[in-house]
Amino acid sequence: MLNSILENSDQGETPKLAPITEAGSGSVQEQQKVYVAELIDKLNDLFGSETSEQDQLGYVNGTILGKVAESTTLQQQAANNTKEQFANSPNLKTKLQNAIIDSLDAHNAMSTKALNSPIVMHGLLDILLNHSGLYEKLRSQSGLRPG
Repeated sequence: MLNSILENSDQGETPKLAPITEAGSGSVQEQQKVYVAELIDKLNDLFGSETSEQDQLGYVNGTILGKVAESTTLQQQAANNTKEQFANSPNLKTKLQNAIIDSLDAHNAMSTKALNSPIVMHGLLDILLNHSGLYEKLRSQSGLRPG
């Protein structure tokens, strides 16, 4: 097959890929879209329209999930129980409340430091532009290719 592609490209023809089969039809991607849509609906029910979907997703799936997942107690309980048993853990609600408080404290401290320090503000811009892909994300959202 590779020889055939190479021969065709030598003759000026553009090599063609085989069409996508049913295995690559995107059904997993569609399931992911449905999952995210359901999650966003649940988050909107909880938080309303005062915050963006991106803020809600980042808060729950990033910040809160990450903080709760740090708990070795909950890790052990998850490893040794079913999901239903784990959901009734006496530690789960406490760890969630602690994660919310810790998140609030951490975000307030970081936001205050960033707003009060040109050095931190400049550092955040550097991270966003050179490590987090802000420019590329904005370009792709505008419909233009990164350039």
